[in-house]
This record gives sequence, C-alpha cells and structure tokens, in this order.
Amino acid sequence: MIPLHELRPTRAELFEMVRLASPVVFAQVGIMAMGVVDTAMVGRIGPEAVAAVALGHIYWINLTILGIGVLMALDPVVSQAFGAGDTVGVRRGIQRGVVLATLLTVPTVLLLLPGESLFALLRQPDSVAPVAASWARWSALGILPFYLFVALRQSLQALASVRPVVTAIVLGNVVNVVLNWLLIYGRLGFPELGAVGSSISTVIGRWVMLGVLLWSGRALLLPALRPWRADSWRIPPLMRMVSIGAPVAFQQWLEIAVFGGGAIVLGWFGPTALAAHEIAISLAALTFMVPLGLSAAAAAMVGRAIGRGDMPAARRDAVAAIAVGLGFMVCSALVFWAIPQTLAGLFITDPDTLALAASLIVIGAIFQVFDGIQGVATGVLRGTADTRVPMLIHLAGFWFVGAPAGLWLALRTPLGPRGVWWGYVAGLVVVAVLQLWRVRWRLARDLSRLQVDETSEFGVVTE
Repeated sequence: MIPLHELRPTRAELFEMVRLASPVVFAQVGIMAMGVVDTAMVGRIGPEAVAAVALGHIYWINLTILGIGVLMALDPVVSQAFGAGDTVGVRRGIQRGVVLATLLTVPTVLLLLPGESLFALLRQPDSVAPVAASWARWSALGILPFYLFVALRQSLQALASVRPVVTAIVLGNVVNVVLNWLLIYGRLGFPELGAVGSSISTVIGRWVMLGVLLWSGRALLLPALRPWRADSWRIPPLMRMVSIGAPVAFQQWLEIAVFGGGAIVLGWFGPTALAAHEIAISLAALTFMVPLGLSAAAAAMVGRAIGRGDMPAARRDAVAAIAVGLGFMVCSALVFWAIPQTLAGLFITDPDTLALAASLIVIGAIFQVFDGIQGVATGVLRGTADTRVPMLIHLAGFWFVGAPAGLWLALRTPLGPRGVWWGYVAGLVVVAVLQLWRVRWRLARDLSRLQVDETSEFGVVTE
C-alpha cells in the first residue's frame, strides 16, 4: 500500500504542474486552432466544403498520428536524461528525434497522395471526395516541418522550456488566419481556392512555426544540435526509441482511427452528417487539448522525477495531473451540455447541419470527462516509459467495445449518426477505467531510469 502522503500533491507541486502545463496546453490549443479556424472559415462556404475539409483532415491525421506517436519516445528519453543530469543523453535524444522526424516524412508523404482512390473505396460522397483528395495532397508539403516541430517541441517540453513553442504557435496561427482569408475567399487579388486554400494556408503556417521555434529556442536547441554527434545515427539506439514510440503511435492511432472510422460511417449518411460530425469533433478536440497538454506536462514531470530517483514525487505529480485534467473536463462538459446550439452556430448556419451538430455536442459533453482521464493517464504512463500495455488497453476499449457499439447503434437503431457518438462514449469509459488501473499498478513500484544506449554516462547497463 502506497502511503497517503505520497499520493497527495502539495500546493507547490500542484502549482508546478499548472505552471508547466499552462503553456503546453496553450501550445496544444494553438496547434488544434489551425484546424478549428479552417473549419469555421470554410463553413461560410457551405456544408460540402466543411465535409471536404473533414474528410481530408481524417486522412491526414490517421497517417501523421503514427509519426507523432513514434516521436513521443522523446518524452521519457529526454526528460529522464535531464532529471539525471545527463547532458550527453539529452543531446543524443534530441538529435535522434530529428533523424526520426526526417525519416518518417517520406512514407507519410507518399501515403497522402492517392486520395481519390481511397475515398472511392470508402464510398464517400462524389461532391466531397475530389476536394478532400486535393486538400490532402497539398498538406503533404507540410509534413517535414510538422514532424520536425513535434520532435523539437517534445524535447523543449521535456527540458521545461515552452516559451519558444508558444511563440511559434502564436505566429503560425496568425499567418494561417490571414492566408485563409486571402486564399479561401480570394481577397486582395488572390485566387479563390475554397477548402483547398485552407490546406495551403496551414502548410505555410507550419513552415513558419518551425522557423520561429528554431530561432526563439536557439539558446537550448543549438547546443543540443551542434556539433552533430556520430552516435546519433547509430541504428540500435534509434530502433530502441522506435520500440518505445511505436506502441504510443499505435495507441494514438487506435483512438484516432475509431473517430475517423466513425466519420466514414457518417459519410454514408451524406454531407450534412459528415459536416455536423466535423463541427462537433472540432470542439471536442479543442477542449481535449487541455488534458493533452497536461499529459505532456505529466510525462515530463514524472519522467524527471524517475530520472532523479524520486518515486514519491512521481506519484504526487501523477495525481496532480489527473486531478487538474478531470476538473477541467467536468467544466467543459457542463458548457457543452448547456449551450450546444450556440457552439454549433459558430461554425455553420445551415439549419439541418446545425441541429445535428448540436445533438452530437451534447453527447460529446458526456465523453469529455472520460476522454480527459484517459488522456492524462497515458501521459503519466509515458513518463514511466510504459507504452505497450496502454496500447493494448486502447485496442480493447476502442476496437472491441467502442467501434462495434457505434456501428451497430448507427446502422441498426433509430439513433443513426448519433449512434456513432454513443459508441465513442462506451469505448472511452472502458479505456479511462483501465488506464487509471494501470497508473495505480505502475506507480506502486520503484522504477529506474530508461536507457536506450548500451551504457549511460554513469555505466548503467540497459535492460
């Protein structure tokens, strides 16, 4: 039994969690804001344009989430090295993150190209699929800066330096909004590109974000990246990082693919249902950025505590993160429940789409709480370098419970499109409960620092 004082965070630890998480949350919200702004601005064109952006974004996120997950290996690698005072280990970790980001770009770009064939196979509306495929092809130009940004962002977060990340995201969003206005609507002599214009704007915004991050974070990044270490290219450590990140990638893909698969089913009901889903899921994803930011903060703080050999602090940090995340998502759920029509009206004026989106937002209010719990819990586990079991929990909850339930409710009951969202609720309840159990089991043990090289600076042999 863990003593109570090792589970009850102090005020200082709660403050530190909020202090570290706040800019990370802001960064996560800023990244998601690009997609939300795109949806809102394209929504002024009509439901079919929103549906095209939704379909293109589903295609994009289901591919890039795998690369993002692999790069999440930087959380325990860099944070635990930092906690242990291993400067060489920090530099190796960051440089290997850059290598992995570059290598991951090639297959992702190639897989984004055959959009029309894929959408035809998935029986998506003819009025939507060609535009969605063009949106996805343009987005391929932003994959390299996006992956590099993720690798450097994770590294800076692990080093407790998030101001450069916030600066980059703010400027990237400003660029995206201005270019959206020019390219979606054809202002100031620019071509009127509609939904495709939002993809081009986002690509340019991502290159701007990377450039600003490199410049504003140069005090930490340049010493980490120069001189380039020959051992950063070594295959065995890179593969060990992949072995840590791959379960995270698959775990995140399992969740994203359930939501994407639900959108495909909603596409069978027509553009209105797909547009309503995109509106509701954009709002849910935006609020989820808070527990996602807390997840990143928890991974960094728990990892640093384990790196310096302080398990009681790691336990208290975990409790602090989960408590703050749960509190926020309860508040978010109350807002969703109280004003769904108002929230949907921010994106669309079409009455049919508005009514369906509002009903989905109400269901989203329920799964918000469980989504927040599982999101923060997986960050805690990632900080301990525990990635395989959380992946299996996602597989069981989302694909053995959530997906079958949503499909049956949508196609076999009068719920129709709403049935997909009730399936999301079922899956998230199971995942949240199991992830909390895993956190309790994992942190009941004394954990040692993760090693990806054969020996560390201190002569510790890897497992």
